[in-house]
Amino acid sequence: MTVGCVSDTHIPGRARSLPRALLDGLAGADLILHAGDLVSADVLLELEALAPTVAVAGNVDPPELAERLGPAVVVGVGGWRVALVHGHLGRGANTPERALASVRRARPHVLVFGHSHRPLCGFKDGVLLLNPGSPTDPRLAPWPSYGLLVLPRPGPGARPHGEVVKLGDGDSAAPGLG
Repeated sequence: MTVGCVSDTHIPGRARSLPRALLDGLAGADLILHAGDLVSADVLLELEALAPTVAVAGNVDPPELAERLGPAVVVGVGGWRVALVHGHLGRGANTPERALASVRRARPHVLVFGHSHRPLCGFKDGVLLLNPGSPTDPRLAPWPSYGLLVLPRPGPGARPHGEVVKLGDGDSAAPGLG
């Protein structure tokens, strides 16, 4: 199962709409996760036209959207527990630590988060952490990006796989936790 991951789109403040390269990259996804700071509910409509979409609120989402989405969700995807948060809540010295602390009780296999606009992909404490970065506002990153998760059938030796995909040149990179 393939899951497209997006965060920090900040529409319309950072762009009028989602980039065509992002929509093309997500077109084959079975599910799309948005880790907050959509700002406009229109982002959901664009993503839902591609695949079922689950989203959470970020720290700059308007109150009516934040109330509709909520701060966190854990979804079962093909036998895997996938947690989705923005990353601004919880205790920790940095965004990945805060995000992980906020969902630790749910014992996720995968955690998708945003907030920092910094793409990251790697395992910590047995959990795959994926921050897809931002496709429209790479403020603290060298390039706009999104993420992809590949969730194999659970079983002996099966592990979720994540990657950060650079927008524009089609190359992928996975900045690690190190």
